[in-house]
Amino acid sequence: MSTPLQADFSAGAGTAQRWRVVFMGTPRFVVPALDSLAANPGIRVVAACTPPDRRRGRGRALEPSPVKQRAQELDIPALQPATLRNADAVGQLASYAPDLIVVAAYGRLLPPDVLALPRFGCLNLHPSLLPRHRGPAPVAGALLAGDETTGLTVMLLDEGMDTGPIIARRERPITPQDDAATLTDALFQDGAALLGEVIPQWTAGAIAAVPQDDGQATYTGKIERADGRADWNLPATTLARQQRAYAPWPGLHTRWDGKEVKLLAVDAIPGSGIAPGRVASSGDADIVIGTGDGLLAVRRLQPEGRRPADAADFLRGYPQFRGAMLG
Repeated sequence: MSTPLQADFSAGAGTAQRWRVVFMGTPRFVVPALDSLAANPGIRVVAACTPPDRRRGRGRALEPSPVKQRAQELDIPALQPATLRNADAVGQLASYAPDLIVVAAYGRLLPPDVLALPRFGCLNLHPSLLPRHRGPAPVAGALLAGDETTGLTVMLLDEGMDTGPIIARRERPITPQDDAATLTDALFQDGAALLGEVIPQWTAGAIAAVPQDDGQATYTGKIERADGRADWNLPATTLARQQRAYAPWPGLHTRWDGKEVKLLAVDAIPGSGIAPGRVASSGDADIVIGTGDGLLAVRRLQPEGRRPADAADFLRGYPQFRGAMLG
């Protein structure tokens, strides 16, 4: 039996009383949030806002974002302003008369004129337990910090970087098998489900937005390709965290024989007596590399221009890798 709140929210299905929502997002992993909104009987997704198509690949063909592709499949108008900081872009958004804007990995801060458009504000899905790990790389930040738990936060956007008040949070444990790619997917699946719970309560005034404790905030920076280059003077535990945090890009990588080698699966193990960056082996199947503290066992790797290989297969093809000093 539905609660009065749920009944009130769904009563507008098929009528003009459904809440008008603009969705703003870009990458593949936020598409479930768009699907969740589009499937909700109390919502009408009137537009999806996403960046302009970008040239990609060898042919430099224009490629739409995953959010645009999905919006087109759902017959939702796709808006692609180059910037939101002009009157034309704001006017285009205003023409859809949104009651609510939902933002998920859109990639740009919203200016005040956009924040002021919807009567219920702009809700953002942020993949961390705010105020921990604000900024552009919260999932990587949690993995680099060795956090055992992370989560998804729904917050009311303001003009700051992830500083708005919190409406809801959902925790998720971080397993040893998680990397940034798998954890990001899982968190935004949580977010898609959480939206269905939060929006009816938020629009009914049944929940409040709670200010963040800025004193507890931590920050993440934009990930650069250079971040993935292995510094063998670091502890093995740090390098193993980096490998998970930087999957799939930029990955953990090193230099050998003038070429890049990607380290695709690693574990930190106890041990000593091997210089940082020196390759050794345990039997015929395993690769271990010295670090500043402990050893890094490499289970799978990929030399530049070659396919990924398990450690044993790699050593059969490159026996000279044993004893190498990595850059």
